[in-house]
Amino acid sequence: MQITRHFVDIGARRVHYRRCGAGSALLMVHQSPRSSAEYETLMRQWGQHFTCIAPDTPGFGQSEPLPGDNPTIDDFADAIVALLDALGLKRVAAYGFHSGGIILVSALKRHPEKFRALAIGGYAIWTPEEMALFSDRYLPRFEPTSYGEHLTWLWNRMLEQSWFFPWFDVRPEARLSVAHADVGRVDAAVREMLDSGAAYRAGYGAVLRAPRDIPPIDAATPPVLITAYAGDPLHAHIDRLGPLPQAWTAYKVATPAEHLTDSLAFLQRHAGGRFPPTRDADDEGFLRIATDAFDGMIHWRGRKGGPLILHPPGSAADVSDRGDGIAIDLPGHGLSDGWPGPPPETWPAWQAVIAAAAQALGASGVVLPPAPVGDPDLLFPDMAPDRFGSYLTRAWAIVRARHFFNPWYEAGAACLGDFDAAELTAECLAREHRALIRATAARPYLVALRSRDGES
Repeated sequence: MQITRHFVDIGARRVHYRRCGAGSALLMVHQSPRSSAEYETLMRQWGQHFTCIAPDTPGFGQSEPLPGDNPTIDDFADAIVALLDALGLKRVAAYGFHSGGIILVSALKRHPEKFRALAIGGYAIWTPEEMALFSDRYLPRFEPTSYGEHLTWLWNRMLEQSWFFPWFDVRPEARLSVAHADVGRVDAAVREMLDSGAAYRAGYGAVLRAPRDIPPIDAATPPVLITAYAGDPLHAHIDRLGPLPQAWTAYKVATPAEHLTDSLAFLQRHAGGRFPPTRDADDEGFLRIATDAFDGMIHWRGRKGGPLILHPPGSAADVSDRGDGIAIDLPGHGLSDGWPGPPPETWPAWQAVIAAAAQALGASGVVLPPAPVGDPDLLFPDMAPDRFGSYLTRAWAIVRARHFFNPWYEAGAACLGDFDAAELTAECLAREHRALIRATAARPYLVALRSRDGES
């Protein structure tokens, strides 16, 4: 089932969301520090029953953060409701997991008229001792460093979050029963933290500081279901909820599958309403492009009607200078979808995607990048995630060396290049690093680009 992606402006802030399915609207709010990407599999399943709308909450994924240094849970709740208003949604059912549930319950208490029902996966009720522990160590500052030291910490922090809770509490009594070394899951969480950067502390902190004042038992609220499965750190918190309003139900379940089955049945009973037409930002979005070799979403940004500026292999639209033109992320780069099979190494397949995007965006022409010099296999080595996260530091070393040498892997006097020290800030390198680890098709793109120019 096709997932589409969109940007919408709410005041001065840009919000990214995913959409899938048809029928009654279902809002899906992710946990921190993740993004709506964590719901892609679930959206394809539940999209058979609903129009699933999954935003990146402020400061996560591709959504811009809220203003100010210390937004509250009320600010995040109001931001969710502002998105509903911007999309023309009057009243919706909603699903949230962990901190997504905290945001939704806060929104329901402030704006009950906007919700038909909530299904929540795990609802934290912290003790004063736990709150004190979290405030000291749970949310350290996270900023890029010049030589990439932050990446080693990040990989291990995300890996060991499934081993201990809290992640830094390395004691036998803090071990979790769901420990894993799932490289794909850790890599996904790492990438989302890299997207969020320092902003993760504001969003996560607002959730941790949020009051847990459940409405009184006689409160008239939309119905709410809270479940938590065995192995979830919040499983035991079901017993901490205390008396609930008459329209609320909470219980423990055995497995994640049972949690999702019960949540879906509950939401189907209470959902309603249709989804209005999609609204998109004027200068950024996603195109559905279908050619003989590619069928997926292409990210674009800039001024429609201007020249289409293509990024070089291993880069992305948000790194390249597009001037007054428009930029796209080519397949297997940036925020665009990857090729459905092995990326092609011949130019016509790439050219077909470029031509379709140029036509859809009304581009006045296409500006190709120069092909990098060097051996494609050495320029773009395998960046597949590995068990120890070494691909992250390897990619950082590459983007740093690219500023000094051409090609980057020949660190000798004959390959010295001019560089701008202003481009060596940790923030600049971090943008290039994100682009490189996303670039699953960099080498084939380079080979195809050279074949167009008649190079071997």
